[in-house]
Amino acid sequence: MNPTEVRNLVRKVKKYKEVIENTNEYRIVWKENLKEDIIKGLEELLELSGLEAKVVTKTQIENLEAVVLTLGESKSGLFHKVNEDIDRHMIKHNGSLLYQQLFNGKIMVMINYPHIENYGQPHQPKTLAIYRPEELKKPYLIRHMEEFIAEITLMEDFDDDEPNQKIGFELNFQDESIDGQG
Repeated sequence: MNPTEVRNLVRKVKKYKEVIENTNEYRIVWKENLKEDIIKGLEELLELSGLEAKVVTKTQIENLEAVVLTLGESKSGLFHKVNEDIDRHMIKHNGSLLYQQLFNGKIMVMINYPHIENYGQPHQPKTLAIYRPEELKKPYLIRHMEEFIAEITLMEDFDDDEPNQKIGFELNFQDESIDGQG
């Protein structure tokens, strides 16, 4: 074979090697500064906005770490009457904004919606974007926080003013088993 015949293959191999090299570089950037920049940026936005939340890191798997801005858990205000003396309270997960390191070193930004344990089906998370580390700047953190709060507020403030809007926690009240009678 001559070089002309494999020119397309050579280009594809070169591109593959670039992708692998980028993955390694992106992982280094995450460890050296990006993770900490995200944490500091989110904490600064919490302080400036007055939002009660916390920033936590998930580090169980090397190179698949995450920075999570979480609104935490709380009592949902709903409970199942087990009997006259016992109530089983349902826990509400209030939602989170996630910066997840992907297998290739890029960063995926997602919204995890509020949900109540054992009450309907949780919404699928919403992916806001996937970034190369050099693309993720402070103005994006602000935009992500704004979209996160807007989405969470919309879900929490459900009413019938918006046509065709589904209820935030997607429960079908035709299911008689919710009250323990079915």
